[in-house]
Amino acid sequence: MVRSLNTLNPRMNTPAAVTLIDASLYVFRAWFSVQAPMQDKDGNPTNAVYGFTGFLLSLLDQDRPDFVAAAFDESLQSSFRNDIYPAYKANRDPAPDELKRQFMHCQAVAEALGIDTFSDQRFEADDFIGTLAHRKKAKGHRIQVVSADKDLAQLIGTDDLFWDFANQRRLDVQGIVDRFGVKPEQIADYLALTGDSVDNIPGVRGIGPKAAAALIQHFGSLDSILTRADEIEFLSLRGAKSIGKKIRDQADDAILARRLTGLSLEAPIPEPEPSLNWARPDLDALFELFDYLGMGSMTRRRCERLVSVWDDCRSE
Repeated sequence: MVRSLNTLNPRMNTPAAVTLIDASLYVFRAWFSVQAPMQDKDGNPTNAVYGFTGFLLSLLDQDRPDFVAAAFDESLQSSFRNDIYPAYKANRDPAPDELKRQFMHCQAVAEALGIDTFSDQRFEADDFIGTLAHRKKAKGHRIQVVSADKDLAQLIGTDDLFWDFANQRRLDVQGIVDRFGVKPEQIADYLALTGDSVDNIPGVRGIGPKAAAALIQHFGSLDSILTRADEIEFLSLRGAKSIGKKIRDQADDAILARRLTGLSLEAPIPEPEPSLNWARPDLDALFELFDYLGMGSMTRRRCERLVSVWDDCRSE
């Protein structure tokens, strides 16, 4: 019997999990990993769409979710975080036109596969995932975040999972503690101390992951660390005296970084709020899109198989 993995909930009468996909990360991975020369009817590259479509097909086939959503980033330099800190993500090169065009097609593929999608110029994919997670958890759902971005680990609570799909690694709360040395709800504070080079957030210069984890383990939060910074030099921590001075001297930098590393729970979700039910994939829409994109028979057969999987799951 074919069953959705999300229905295998250890808690009876608890709503099924909601799978939330950090889509842009996987579009970029496909752009870099799929090197085959693929083109649409107008001669534009389609390698990222091909790789992203394969990722979604594999994910949906493995996960067979009851509820699913995909969040996309629209811009690197127009989010509200750029208002707070203009250098936010300034270290990243703009996506080339050949890739920007493919983002639109990737979103269309996701929608045709029955996935609700979200994007905005001011809010990032992480914020949509945070907002959706907050709302669904308030209704009793578990969440499963599909990403390799440590920022999103801060959303994981009891019964939730952080799924690094490429490495087939699922982390629960204890898995996140084992990996980062702090609890999920402390991840934003942890990143405010260490900084995040991917997003060009400097944090507190000279504070590495081990020191940051040790400080948070001892004090509990960034606010407590800043309030009690004079106590740091008395800890049995290598370089404690210099670490205390760095914290005091760069307190404003840590506070700024914390504003950037936290997730907004106010991303604009349409009204009425989407159910996020995984809808039956629309083969007609998919194949029409594939005709333009030059997708071959193998991808089409995988889509047809996925429709059979969807039908089997819903017929139980």
